Amino acid sequence: MKKALILTHQSGFLWKFELENVHLLQSLGFIVHYASNCAEDWHHYDLGELARMGVIYHDIPIARSPYMWRMNFDAFRRLMDIVENEEIDLIHCHTPVGGVLGRLVGHFSKRHPKVIYTAHGFHFYKGAPILNNVLYRAVEYLLAPLTDVLIVINREDYAAAKKMRLKKGGRVCYIPGVGLDPEKFRAADKAEKTKMREKLGIRPNDFFVLSVGELNRNKNHVTAMRAVLKLKQDAGPGGSRLIYGICGDGYFMNEARQYAAGLGLSEDVHFFAYQRKTRDYYGAADVTVFPSIREGLGMAALESLAMGVPVIAANNRGTREYMTDGLNGYVCEPRDADGFASGIRKIMEMTEAEREKMAECCIRSTQKFSKERTARKMLDIYREMSDIHGDEGEF
Repeated sequence: MKKALILTHQSGFLWKFELENVHLLQSLGFIVHYASNCAEDWHHYDLGELARMGVIYHDIPIARSPYMWRMNFDAFRRLMDIVENEEIDLIHCHTPVGGVLGRLVGHFSKRHPKVIYTAHGFHFYKGAPILNNVLYRAVEYLLAPLTDVLIVINREDYAAAKKMRLKKGGRVCYIPGVGLDPEKFRAADKAEKTKMREKLGIRPNDFFVLSVGELNRNKNHVTAMRAVLKLKQDAGPGGSRLIYGICGDGYFMNEARQYAAGLGLSEDVHFFAYQRKTRDYYGAADVTVFPSIREGLGMAALESLAMGVPVIAANNRGTREYMTDGLNGYVCEPRDADGFASGIRKIMEMTEAEREKMAECCIRSTQKFSKERTARKMLDIYREMSDIHGDEGEF
């Protein structure tokens, strides 16, 4: 029986992005192993659930930072042992450090497993710091010849990847994200919205702005907070109450709380922590703010749009895949707090008919990102890597 290893540095990555790939590999007869750093604990995980899924878990001390080379060298040696001892045939690696380790292990292993690397957004991109563009580009170009399949999730990265020289017979594949489930993220009806808003303490006349994402500097929640402050100041006393809620956790949590307090927004910014079930929060929101400086695609924004909730998004290579300014929300430069405030205000001032029209556009803009389309493409890649052929109409 063939064996596959999914490799990331974050323990919760599989629950967020890789469950469908686990099912696809198992449908092809693979035993699935998963290696990650269990200490990356702000993404919740359940080892018991992994066992029930038939996934074999390996806790490997992979460091998020590529500069922690001693820790990552130890991770490399342990991963080599796993590949050899468990007789791994296929490695599917994710995240920058996971991608480096997975491809090096695949190259140096005596088993020479096939290697798939999914780049969820290269760390070099238009507008990135010069050092990032030089260093990360060099790393990706050096490791490309160790890669059988390089998967990218946006057109800018696809253009960059096509210039790389992969392993002989290797190829670059564009896949529109990890797949959006339109049944799960369907528009909430009025009863669902009312129930969740009551649960969160949001009054009928409150305007609820939501962000979903890990609390780190790249997610740029501070710009959204500054936009909320501007709207609050412009409204003056007696204005409609605006609530900004954040679903997420991370090393920036304490700093974000302090920043909100420093702006005088302690009562206006609500931290809901990490939520595995985000649908109810989207359903309660009037608009979603997605201010990330860098995104490979941005599933949180797509989930919001699929539910008919417009998005005020930062202009980056990920959001350019689906955002159309004025159609399914508004697009601003990442650190333009005034622009985000303007976008939120435009939604606030819309009539009910205008909001309904925009909601319909939001839903239509997500159709090409469906879970079904992604699964079909991933199944073809896994079959190719395992020399398995089947009915292409299965999914």
